[in-house]
Formats: sequence, C-alpha cells, structure tokens
Amino acid sequence: MSDYRVDFTQMPWETPIDGLRFKALRRGGRQLRLVEYGKDMAPHICAKGHIGFVLEGRMELRFANEVTTLNPGDGLFIPSGEQHQHETIILTDVVRMVMVEDL
Repeated sequence: MSDYRVDFTQMPWETPIDGLRFKALRRGGRQLRLVEYGKDMAPHICAKGHIGFVLEGRMELRFANEVTTLNPGDGLFIPSGEQHQHETIILTDVVRMVMVEDL
C-alpha cells in the first residue's frame, strides 16, 4: 500500500456490533474509515466526535434538542463530548460513509 493512497479493497472488514462494519486505516492518532451501517444496527448512544461524508443511504441523527437527516452528498461534523451525544437511526437498508476521526 502506498503512503498516500488508501486502497479499501485490500482491507478486511471489522464488525464491532451487528449492523455496523468498517475498514480503517489508522495513522498518527487518526483513522480514515469506510463505514457501512445496516438497518439491523441496534440503537445506541454515542458521544464520540465524527467528521464524515455520506456516500449512499439515509440516516437520522437524534441529539438532545435536534433531529437531523443525512442524505447522500451530505457531510457531518459532530464534536466529541456528552453535550453532542447522539443516536443514529438508519432509514435505508444500508448507509455508506467515509469518516475521519481522532483515536
């Protein structure tokens, strides 16, 4: 693999929970992930920060005082912390995203 090119086709899928799988390149305290959320992903609350871009599918993010829907072509920027905790609801069979995150 090149130092500059990320070939996701050569990476194995990681599946931490049902309905969520990803491929990740980790370097310098960050990771670049290709993420797939399935409709069968169990609801859970997340307080991690995310920066991403929706490639395919639709999802809803529920915050304490706001609900927002993400569609293909939308980006997201969620800071880390309890005040930004969110629940993800998958609206289509699959949502595919590219995400850049701190480790």
